[in-house]
Amino acid sequence: MEQRTVGRTDITISPIGLGGGSWGREIDEEASYRIMDYALEKGITFFDTGDTYGGGQSREGRKTRYGVSDEREVTGEMYSSEKIIGRWMRSRGCRDEVTLCTKVDTGGDPENISNALAGSLDRLGVDSVDIYKLHSPDASVPIDETMVAMSEEVDAGRTTIIGCSNQTADQLRQSLEASKKHGLARWEIIQPPYSLAAPDDEQEVFPLCQEEQIAISSYSPLAAGFLTGKYGRDPLTWPAGSRYHISPAHADVYFSDLNFRLLDLLNEKAAEIGVPSLRLAMAWAMTHTAVTSVIIGTRTTDHIDNAIAALEMGLDPALREEMSNWTRDE
Repeated sequence: MEQRTVGRTDITISPIGLGGGSWGREIDEEASYRIMDYALEKGITFFDTGDTYGGGQSREGRKTRYGVSDEREVTGEMYSSEKIIGRWMRSRGCRDEVTLCTKVDTGGDPENISNALAGSLDRLGVDSVDIYKLHSPDASVPIDETMVAMSEEVDAGRTTIIGCSNQTADQLRQSLEASKKHGLARWEIIQPPYSLAAPDDEQEVFPLCQEEQIAISSYSPLAAGFLTGKYGRDPLTWPAGSRYHISPAHADVYFSDLNFRLLDLLNEKAAEIGVPSLRLAMAWAMTHTAVTSVIIGTRTTDHIDNAIAALEMGLDPALREEMSNWTRDE
């Protein structure tokens, strides 16, 4: 599989990234190892995780948000994603084959950033990561302070480059201005949600990234599985152990009349041209010219095969524009 350069840097990533959010949450360690082995064999070298990805955090978060205390995750281990990836890399001796990204999602305070990265490095069993991202904007901390702290991690050699996730165009612009004003390392990569069911960032975020030469590693090309069509409006019909069953908050994001109508159009078009609807949806997300890599969530090796097939299939520009108009026309 080809490798693509991350913006202005020397870092390269595969056009498909492997998201580790399911490790210890929806699939156990053995299955996680099997999927990571298969991904690397297929040329997927970009591995993404974060300091709040864990079966334990998922269980606690669902209990806090919904008052549901049953055990839906495969493990209650805290930080299971980073820990499983770390144990896998040590068992395979493959750290040098992986472009490794983790994220801080516990706040942009400088002391927190330093402590969070130290914890991530320990759990991953590495001295440094290739990419370190601020998972979510933190309005309680001035962006200048956050950028100083993130830049210091580059200077210290604990990460090669820094990036962000889920920032608006205004937030991204403010971050870049802070870096420029203080002579700091800046965001070189951004991780936004991007799918037919969540296309908004292509309006302002994507053009800004192209202008500033910031790589885009988008996530949720299937809208956390919504675009597979297996989720109805009634939670009682959701498959046990599936993404929405374990993390019901996804329904709050993607369930709308517009998106259910869009899903019908997707299925009709897929049947018309003779390809699986999930492959068509994924190809749409992969073929925006600003997107460097698409991070996929997987529970089986079949999910990797589908992503590779979508990448290889590509999408005719006229068909892509037609699909884009489904949301614009609404």
